[in-house]
Order: sequence, then structure tokens, then C-alpha cells
Amino acid sequence: MTETLRTVIVYINYAILLYVFFLMSTYLLLSFLSFFGIKRYFRKTSYYDRRNIFSSLNHIPISVIVPAYNEQNGIVENVKSLLQLEYPEFQLVVVNDGSKDSTLEALLKNFNTRQISFKPWYNLKSEKIRAVYVSTDYPNLIVVDKENGGKADAINAGVNIAKHPLVTVIDADSILERDCLLKIVVPFLEDKNVVAVGGTIRIANGCEIEQGNIKSVGLPKSILAKFQVVEYIRAFIFGRTGFERINSLLIVSGAFSCFVKETVIDIGGFKTGSIGEDMEIIVRMHKLLRKKNPKMKITFVPDPVCWTEAPENFKILKSQRTRWQKGTLESILAHKELLFNPRYKLMGLIGFPYYFFIEMLGPLIEILGYVIFIISVLFGWVSYYFAIVFLCVAILYGIIISILSIILEEISFTKYPKLRHLIEMLFLCVLENFGYRQLTTLWRFSAIIEYAFGKRKWEKMEKKGFQKVEEKNEK
Repeated sequence: MTETLRTVIVYINYAILLYVFFLMSTYLLLSFLSFFGIKRYFRKTSYYDRRNIFSSLNHIPISVIVPAYNEQNGIVENVKSLLQLEYPEFQLVVVNDGSKDSTLEALLKNFNTRQISFKPWYNLKSEKIRAVYVSTDYPNLIVVDKENGGKADAINAGVNIAKHPLVTVIDADSILERDCLLKIVVPFLEDKNVVAVGGTIRIANGCEIEQGNIKSVGLPKSILAKFQVVEYIRAFIFGRTGFERINSLLIVSGAFSCFVKETVIDIGGFKTGSIGEDMEIIVRMHKLLRKKNPKMKITFVPDPVCWTEAPENFKILKSQRTRWQKGTLESILAHKELLFNPRYKLMGLIGFPYYFFIEMLGPLIEILGYVIFIISVLFGWVSYYFAIVFLCVAILYGIIISILSIILEEISFTKYPKLRHLIEMLFLCVLENFGYRQLTTLWRFSAIIEYAFGKRKWEKMEKKGFQKVEEKNEK
């Protein structure tokens, strides 16, 4: 019996090692695709000036939807920042989703609003809208007050109010760079088959913020937030860009994304009660719209940047990562018929399997790998040579991919201008693999267990708000 168990565990070790090699090969392929994708993007955008090109009638009006729940700490600064966006014609729709704090009062007081009689343009399901207000100082600012229904429900209510053909969704605790709309609209102008576009998310902790705008970019003081800087660069620079190249993008960030409004309405809007509404709607778009239009595209633009606040303590970070993993499980399992489905081309054959086996099942396999490896070493069931190879592969692949992402970011966008920023981020690429990565994997593993036993509620995250970030930077 012992010999049989030993044989089984040895084979499991080899299987996991092969899985890690497969994982590393996939990441390297994505890095390769990302490099040429970003190179192509800069070659294309170097030929025109966005500000001049939109001075003509060649633009698409946009409605910016901001779902807000208990955002009193930063909502006023955020709205002021959004009103400064550079774009010929846009509407700002702030949806107060039944906040229990003074979010609504802050909006009404600071933007000189008056209540209006307004009938929604469309009929996506949402909780009851109590009132609609318009600012007398900023005619393009609409404030919607509704009963609480969650983020997806608030977005649907915003879509019902939105009057323009494109809708951009951003989080109430995020800051857009002023030219973001000019950049994110380009794919819609270039290709009528594009139905959704995502932008890049970066960490605002450590940045100097003045009047709702990023004045200078810096790294956070918190080591947890610093690790997240590297994570976000890795996820967006090579992950989103790589999958966009093969039209297999299965998620655009809920913190900053843009959609064709009619398309959102046609598929029934955002799924209310969803844990990961941003991923679910994209997967559903692939599933429903590719049948009607095989040329349908969901794309990613690496240049427009949305800055967001990152958790700086373990409790909030765990809550965030648990919710993300449950959202992935929810979206993948709800549309599992896409797995290896040739009708959906590379998305069904490569993109969806990646999310199924790596993003969804990856934590299970990684935790199993650690447990089996430790047992094997303790009982002497594997050679020291195998143990060294296993550890090197498991750790080095993470380091290499992170370093490649940082280098690609620096040669492409240079958001972190100082040499010490680059040196510190390269050091973090190594350090995150000795504890931090394993911890986040453990949280994701626990999320899978919780999801399997029916614990699937949306977990609220406490945030400080950018006003406090500013104060922190001034100290």
C-alpha cells in the first residue's frame, strides 16, 4: 500500500511539474503576443493627434456611468475630476445606489442640483429610481437616486438614463486620466464590430493627487500595495493585451470599461446579484453575440489609464481576492459550454480553457502541488535533484513573467519615471514569489471551497477615499 501511494504521489508531482511548464509556456506566449500588440498600437497611434481628430464631427458621444454606494469620502473629488475629461460630447451619470451615508447629500450640495421629471430611455430591470437630478452648474451632470440593488443593478439604472450610444462604466473610487475617453473610443471608430473596450487599471496609492487628478506618479509605502502594483502591470500589460490579439478577451475591468449601449440592452444588461459582473457580461457577450456576428470584437486599449485605490491591509485584500475568484468561478461555470467549443474559434479553444484550467482551477492545483511536494520531500519519495528543479520552475516562472511585464511597461508607457521605481519593482518581482503569491493563492483556494459550499455573497470593501490619499502624501 505504501509503495502504491508513493508511486501515485510521484506521478502527481510529475503531472504538476508539467502543468507548471504548460503555465509558463502560456505566459511566455502571451508576453510575445503582448509585445507585438503594444508595438502595433504605438505604431498606429503615432500618426494622429487625438485632440485634433475629435475637433471635427468624427466622434461618438459617450455617457459615463458611475455607480456609487457609500462613497462620501471621495465622491465629490471624483465627480469634479470626471467633469474635466477631454471629450467633445459626454454625459456624466452618477447613480447613488441607496447609500447609507451622505453620498447623495454631498452630490446635491456641491453641484447645485435640481430635481427633474425624467422617464428612462430603456427598460433594463433595476430597483426603483427615487429621483433624478441635474446640475445647474454642469448641464451634462445627472445624479440618479435609487434603492439599493448592487453594482450591476446601479449600472443598469444608469444605462436606462444614459442618452448617448456609448456607455463607459467606472468605479466611484477611481480616477481617469483626462484623455481617457479620447483613447478608449478609438476602437469603436475604427471597427463597427467592436462592442466593448477595456482600459488599463493602475494603483493610485503613493501618487500625488491634486483636485481629483494624478499630479505625479509614485510607488506606495505599503508593501502590500507595492506587490499589487506589480500584479496589475502583469495582468494588464501581458494578460489583457495578449488575449486581445486573438480576440479571446474574457474580462474588461469593471473599474473602467466602455460598451455599445444598444448591445448592453440587447443582452439584458448586467446580471444583478452577480459576484463578478464585469467578467460575466463579457463572457455572455461572446456567447450570445458571436452567433449573430462572428466578427464581433471585445478589445483592450493599453494606453488609457484608470487609477484606483488598492487595499493596504490583509483583511480587505483577502476580501477582494476572494470575491474575484468567486466571480471567475461564477462566470466560467455559468457558461461552461464554451469550453473547447470550436464554434467560438480561438476564444473557445484557447481563451476559455485558459480561464477554466489556470484562473479557475489554478489555486487548487497549486495548493495540491505544495502539499504533495512537502510530503514527497519529507518521506524521501523524490530525489533532491527533482526537488530543486520543481522549486526552480515553480518560482522562476513567476519571476520571469513579472520582470518581462515591468520591462515592457517601462519601454512602452513609462508611467513610473524614476530609476528607483524601476529598481524597486524589479526587486518586488522576485520578493512576491516568497510568501505573497502563496498567500493570495491560499485565499483563492479558500474562495473555491466557500463557493462550493454555497457562500457566494458579494463582500463589501472598505476604502479610505482619495482625499485621505492626498493627505497622506502631504505628510
